[in-house]
Amino acid sequence: MFETTTPYRRDAGSLPATKAASPWLQGVSAGAGFKPEHAFDVFEFGRRVDFFEIHAENYMGDGGPPHHLLGKLRADYPVSIHGVGLSIGGAGPLDRSHLARLKKLIDRYQPSVFSEHLAWSTHNGVFMNDLLPLPYNLETLARVAEHVHEVQEVLGTSILLENPSTYIAFANSDMSETDFLREIAERTGCGLLLDVNNVYVSAVNQGFTPDDYIDAFPMEYVGEIHLGGHSEDADDFGARLLIDSHGAETADAVWDLYRYALGRSGPIPTLIEWDNDVPEFDVVAMQASRARSLLAIEARRRNRIAVA
Repeated sequence: MFETTTPYRRDAGSLPATKAASPWLQGVSAGAGFKPEHAFDVFEFGRRVDFFEIHAENYMGDGGPPHHLLGKLRADYPVSIHGVGLSIGGAGPLDRSHLARLKKLIDRYQPSVFSEHLAWSTHNGVFMNDLLPLPYNLETLARVAEHVHEVQEVLGTSILLENPSTYIAFANSDMSETDFLREIAERTGCGLLLDVNNVYVSAVNQGFTPDDYIDAFPMEYVGEIHLGGHSEDADDFGARLLIDSHGAETADAVWDLYRYALGRSGPIPTLIEWDNDVPEFDVVAMQASRARSLLAIEARRRNRIAVA
């Protein structure tokens, strides 16, 4: 079973770091997911983002071109690692071999932070290739907390846990998602990753107000923010349905929600996710620049309040 630990709390916009990691970015920092097709632009045309994030599962081999590029990137930029395969919310035990490969990757590149999803993706040894939601109750709370504690013990660092995008709610949930995440952070000492697009997608799909979700979110544990695009569809009854596709620019409504979140949290390093229909790097870099501008505006606002 997990043990209660001192919870992660954000301090002056910094993130929890691995044992030998380089200093993390301050709050006014905007990054992008690294794509190999952008490598020439990234390395040849100057610094247009502050940090990069990679998906752990793309770099779990021992060598080859992926590691050549990642080594070069890590020499020039802070790097964060984002996992999609641990299945932290799964009913069964964690995959020890996957966790061992993850530890090897983190030890090799010493990222500024590692993050994963509040979701499950495996059952009886079968990988679902999707991030699936879970009910929020005491049973799943204990299981997720135990899994987070195990991951942190193996990796030797606190992690960030990301709020999911959801399309349905479970009838056997007896606490809100924000309360669930707060309790996980307090029990395990992990931090949280606030995905603002996920909040908006879930709010539209389930009919709640996204501002209310942000008001209830435990911002003191947030170490990173994600922004990304979604696609729009309709369900069988013609109601609006949003899909967390990561295949478009961040929507204006999500930018508005991001501004609202920054008003509560202050500047926090922010990443632009764009994983499908990936455009030229200039397009992604412009999205990061927009995020950096909003972070700087919020920083100046808080500085004025502090000296008033």
